[in-house]
Amino acid sequence: MHNQNLKSGFSARVDRMFTDREFFMRANGQVRFLTISAKLQKRVALAVGAVIAIWLLATLVMTVSTLTASGERMALAKKEAEVNSGQSEIAAYKDSIDGLAKDLIRRQEAMEQITQQFIGEEGLNGGELIKGAAPLSETGSKISLDAKKLSAAVPEAAILAQLESRQISFADKLTRAALARTARAEAAIRDFGLNPSILSPQSGKAAGGPYIPLFTDGEKQLHPTLKRLNDALLQMDHVERILLAIPSAMPTGTPDMAMMTSSFGYRRDPFNGSGAMHSGIDFKGRSGQPVLSAARGTITHAGWKSGYGKTVEITHGNGLMTRYAHLSGIQVKAGQKVKRGIQVGAMGSTGRSTGTHLHFEVRLNGAAINPLPFLKENTDVLEVQTLARERTDATTSAQERTGRTGSRRG
Repeated sequence: MHNQNLKSGFSARVDRMFTDREFFMRANGQVRFLTISAKLQKRVALAVGAVIAIWLLATLVMTVSTLTASGERMALAKKEAEVNSGQSEIAAYKDSIDGLAKDLIRRQEAMEQITQQFIGEEGLNGGELIKGAAPLSETGSKISLDAKKLSAAVPEAAILAQLESRQISFADKLTRAALARTARAEAAIRDFGLNPSILSPQSGKAAGGPYIPLFTDGEKQLHPTLKRLNDALLQMDHVERILLAIPSAMPTGTPDMAMMTSSFGYRRDPFNGSGAMHSGIDFKGRSGQPVLSAARGTITHAGWKSGYGKTVEITHGNGLMTRYAHLSGIQVKAGQKVKRGIQVGAMGSTGRSTGTHLHFEVRLNGAAINPLPFLKENTDVLEVQTLARERTDATTSAQERTGRTGSRRG
């Protein structure tokens, strides 16, 4: 009932709005009437309303279409940006992988060159150098942060990260082995009664020459792991060469110390009976018996020397020099390089001598020191010397072969 009343009220208001309307027009003294019925008014109003509604609907549709197209364009632009960003990230990862691979190749080349320089072409000599090396340090057993991030972002890079980890671990172990050998060589030097820190301490630091890059692409700095390895091997090489310069081989070729007839120090002079300083030790033997070099070195004197007769002097480096006097013959010449145990002369009785014997001296920085501690047999020390000799011989041979190859190529 209420709805009917509302409907009736609305119809009444519409009827009042649209009533029959009459219009009159006067022209040339005549009056004309124009009647517009309520029904026609309603039709016209309805038509106008329909046109307006259609226009509004079309406008709304166009607005919605525009907004939809704009959203699609924005979404497309966003996807395109994401694709471009993804491509950039892929390119960056690819560059990172290539860079990591190049770093690994450089490091491997450097490790090979450093190893060959200090250990020889045989590498680790069947692993002898690293046997008994201390456990790896925490730093050495970890891969670099860049490699970790890269392997997490790009699974294909994980293998490179593993290779890097193995390289760093190997270099760390080799470094510790070199440090251990250095400590053993220093202990052996002390067993000879010498202080390794005062045996020409600057000889291992003096260096020079033109700058020739290790790598051809402008790489200037060694990886910290390789730098530690290089420093450790350089120190090991320096200390072991000091050890090898110590004259520990018997110059008469026999380990029998009973052949010694006169010791180092003060004694009664065999000619005038006065107290005198004997600057070496004497070994008896037969005339012409071979006299051997007590250590590797360079012949710096081969000839007559007042009071000593026919004499050979060998400079071993690090301030050490050995003298072989009263010889009957000399088999070397000045400037010649000799190895340990090479014959340099023959036993005799030239110069101020009472009979056939060898006068053997060891001098440190020009001052005579007692040779006896160097000649006493010590199995542990001799073993350290032997290992050092084998290593340095291997590196020397490798360097000589490299030099000959370079000469042929040149």
